[in-house]
Amino acid sequence: MTLVIHNATIVTGDDAGSVHHDASIAIDGARIAAIGTNDEVVRAFPGAERICGRNRAVFPGFANTHTHLGMTLARGLYEDLSPPHRPPFTGGLSPLPLPRLSAEEYTVMCQLGVLEAIRSGTTAVLEDGVNIARYAPQMADSGLRMLLAERTWDRANTSIGDPGPFELDRKLGEDGLERISRLHAKWHGAAGGRITVGLAAWAPDMCSPELLGRVRAMQDQLDAISTIHLNQIWGEVAAVEAHRGMLPSEYLASLDFLGPRLVCAHCRCMVQREEQLLGHARCSVAFNSAIAARRGLSPRIAELEQAGCTIAMGSDNMAEDMIEVTRTGLFMERVRREDGRNPTPEQALRWASRNGYAAMGITDAGWLVPGNKADLIVVRTDRPHLVPMIRAVSTFVHQGQPHDVESVMVDGAWVMRDGSVCTMDEQAIIAEADRIARRAWGDLFAARPELRILPGLPPAS
Repeated sequence: MTLVIHNATIVTGDDAGSVHHDASIAIDGARIAAIGTNDEVVRAFPGAERICGRNRAVFPGFANTHTHLGMTLARGLYEDLSPPHRPPFTGGLSPLPLPRLSAEEYTVMCQLGVLEAIRSGTTAVLEDGVNIARYAPQMADSGLRMLLAERTWDRANTSIGDPGPFELDRKLGEDGLERISRLHAKWHGAAGGRITVGLAAWAPDMCSPELLGRVRAMQDQLDAISTIHLNQIWGEVAAVEAHRGMLPSEYLASLDFLGPRLVCAHCRCMVQREEQLLGHARCSVAFNSAIAARRGLSPRIAELEQAGCTIAMGSDNMAEDMIEVTRTGLFMERVRREDGRNPTPEQALRWASRNGYAAMGITDAGWLVPGNKADLIVVRTDRPHLVPMIRAVSTFVHQGQPHDVESVMVDGAWVMRDGSVCTMDEQAIIAEADRIARRAWGDLFAARPELRILPGLPPAS
């Protein structure tokens, strides 16, 4: 089916940053067929379904290049429990353990994350997780474009940021590589190509040189995108220095792990020579600005970009709101640079859309031009906080909210239309996720009352 959205503002995100006012976009099947004046596009597609775009703006969809969808379970808790930025480091990103969930319960929490992603205008997601095969069917059914990166590691009995001894467990690594292989065999290219499969090495301090070498070899064998948490917290830096005698990025470079098909998440605790290493290798960096702000750390985005990195954006834990991520990234970089004009809203939007698609290996989506995949969002502009919309990109980046996103399209198919999610039972998922999370945390706090270390928790049942 061909459809035309007419009388709309079309924000292309192309090289020139073109914005077409009172214009039309035509979608034919899974791809954009035309962008132009209302008269010429409507005339070129006389039999198309016509959608009035008055008081609407069409934007490229957001690409979230680093998330863990099931971490919605930790909302309101982990945001305020960051690890220390100075020694002593003990490992882990929170003093609270996650409650145990069944595979079915964890899938519901992932679906909750997907719903938030859709409602905030996300069309593509890089999910870094463990046992993704358990919830891959529901991810495919969501209608979003997804790169599923199954994780491996071979350091036992600890987590990121522990400078104590490296306890090698080769079976851990083997199991992870086997999960990657099985997931790739079953899901790579599924859902008409919307689903692809990549590899995730957990973090430099959680992987031996041998395992990183095998991940790199498997990446070449599968011709896949890989990802890794890198320079995320200062405990990780201390751990790699203790184990390998070098900094995390130097460790990866020494193993030929860096490259243009690697997405490095975070890069917050980094010195200039590491930024230069990543840039020389043409790595992508997932700037997870919202979680960075919550942790009180931020990468040096201008320096990474100048060095040659592709800057993309991600939400990481607890939230999937890419509008917040984009705005927070803009603000944090302006504060860090002490520059109230740079980066521009157009740069931030590019990081969060076109660059994210490129980081995920998708070169024909992320911006709106004829021939590209029809991954886009429709934003209502007749909102009090969006009027007057003199500069569409600036207004949306600075003032936009998730509820402004009215419709979401991936591969020419509506994932959300006129405010209703088309691919998921939203209310049932929200109710079930709430029940699961309250039960899981309630059980944990009842069994271990010493973990009630934050104010505002409900009374023990």
